[in-house]
Amino acid sequence: MFNALVVEKDDEGKTSAAVQQISEDQLPEGDVVVAVDYSTVNYKDGLCIGPGGGLVRNYPHVPGIDLAGTVESSSDDRYKAGDKVVLTGWRVGEVHWGGYAQKARVKADWLVPLPDGLDTRQAMAVGTAGFTAMLAVMALEDHGIKDGPVLVTGAAGGVGSVATAILAKLGHEVAAVTGRPETSDYLTGLGATQIVAREELNETTKRPLEAETWGGCVDAVGGDMLARVLGQMKYGASVSAVGLAGGAGLPATVIPFLLRGVNLLGIDSVMQPFENRQRAWQRIASDLPMDKLDAMIEPAVLSDLPKLGKDILKGQVRGRVVVDVNA
Repeated sequence: MFNALVVEKDDEGKTSAAVQQISEDQLPEGDVVVAVDYSTVNYKDGLCIGPGGGLVRNYPHVPGIDLAGTVESSSDDRYKAGDKVVLTGWRVGEVHWGGYAQKARVKADWLVPLPDGLDTRQAMAVGTAGFTAMLAVMALEDHGIKDGPVLVTGAAGGVGSVATAILAKLGHEVAAVTGRPETSDYLTGLGATQIVAREELNETTKRPLEAETWGGCVDAVGGDMLARVLGQMKYGASVSAVGLAGGAGLPATVIPFLLRGVNLLGIDSVMQPFENRQRAWQRIASDLPMDKLDAMIEPAVLSDLPKLGKDILKGQVRGRVVVDVNA
């Protein structure tokens, strides 16, 4: 028997989450059993834990959209007992049971060997958010980052924090957008050279184009802010869009795309091919400043998760919440 955070739904549709003891026999089907060390708390996890269950498709359910740990047993030749692995995406923690348990059984295709230079705690300090941030930076690089500051929206969150640190280490000037002035020192500590108040980009304007300001952008917000940012991009610059916290709508015109050649790059961290996932994790190991990770980490244990699930939906979580499932 081992500990897991289990979300259940009653006959009236109300959900509840609590730490329970479960057995390996209860785990869903898969090729590899992983002894989990760490998971994280992401926006999707908040939706899965919260009232109504959000993205959950079956009950009872173990949330946690990522995990890192050690292979305990495997029926797939690619992995053997003792291998260190990391898993992000593939609807784990939504459809398939996820990382909020001391063991997980998953498909071998979903795993990536942990690259040299990262341990399991560091991997989850990066987690799905950091993996997504690296994919976003890689997409900007593939399309060419222009001269000038690179904007990061939602910079104090998980994706934004890691994107800020990576871009700064790569030598880019980073303008970090935040709605919480108290996070300014945190963001400059990660390498941001400019702090932009969220209100500046939430102001409405009828102008489809503004002064060419940003040489690239990692947008973790979407909605009205993304529409405003598109009109401020330099000619031929790109926006990697990774989040919907500001809504799925995009009240923009085609003018930034037609007259400035702006590229809008959608980043999906879920169904990435193995080669791209491996490349992203290897880049994380080489390009993320490890000395910045500790500043991003907020530690947690399984019993903290019901409250943290609510807090992240309210925008009250800073950086990366790393869950030690064995504490």
